Amino acid sequence: MVTRRVVLQGAAAALPAVMMPGIVRAQQYPAQDIHFICAFPPGSGADVLVRYFAEKVRPLTGRNVLVENKSGAMGNISIAYTARAKPDGYTVFVHGGSGVAASMSLFKNPPVDVAKTIQIAATINRQPFMCVVATDSPYKTLADLTKVMKEKGAKANYATAATNGTVMGELYKQATGIQAVEVVYKTGGDSLNDQLSGRIDYAMQDPVYALAQQREGRLRILGISTGSRLDATPDLPTMTEQGVPMDVTGWFAAMVPAGTPQPVIQQINKWFVEVVSAPETKAFLNKFGGDPFIISPEEGQKLLLKDIDAWKEHVRVAKIVPQG
Repeated sequence: MVTRRVVLQGAAAALPAVMMPGIVRAQQYPAQDIHFICAFPPGSGADVLVRYFAEKVRPLTGRNVLVENKSGAMGNISIAYTARAKPDGYTVFVHGGSGVAASMSLFKNPPVDVAKTIQIAATINRQPFMCVVATDSPYKTLADLTKVMKEKGAKANYATAATNGTVMGELYKQATGIQAVEVVYKTGGDSLNDQLSGRIDYAMQDPVYALAQQREGRLRILGISTGSRLDATPDLPTMTEQGVPMDVTGWFAAMVPAGTPQPVIQQINKWFVEVVSAPETKAFLNKFGGDPFIISPEEGQKLLLKDIDAWKEHVRVAKIVPQG
């Protein structure tokens, strides 16, 4: 007896490949090299993380995974490049999802509307930004730093190299009443000599850079920006604990252009979940101040939208004037 199900199955099997693009694309993906986009220069903290994941994801894909550094405009060059790329899964932006969200409030005219043009494929970690001073400085605690910066008034200054650092710095100033001037560098490393020489009083930097410099004995970490302590850095106090309320939590993600087929997004997610779940990756992320963070692409997209609103409030409270 020929049932309706059998007839439908036979009809589906007879359809040409072009009439089942989602299925074919999922079966064929990846059919060529995949490009991981990094928003900062080679050697930066972000670059270290992107290259780690490129190395670990590569054997899972059966293809080359190439890292492209497209730095500039505080990440906006890479954001726009990704948003305008072909949505086929071959352009994967590995960057702070929180930074992407922040770009919508930190600039008067963002190059793209990330809520409509960027899709989270996988999440990677949660991490703080860190308030750091030179090891040979007299500042042993955040209170020590605050006392002297108040005395210096507008002559005080601090370094930043990313949007999270900018917000953290402004929230610190607002909570304490200090008047330090922000000095923006291309990367954290570019500010190191100025900080060690005393030309820069303190800095708000990413954890990859800050922890590496602390291990080398050059910088001392006085506080972190998350609302609570992280498993990766249980001994480092939060700014909130020290009387400076804030919760600026960065999170990295693998992102693709909106419109990328769901089967492709799910495949990318599967690769990253496997890598992030590995004990080796947990150790790697912990070494650089981050905790592994795994949620679904759907949850990741909701978090991106939530952070877009959160950063509007960060910018408002910190009285940051959007650039451009």
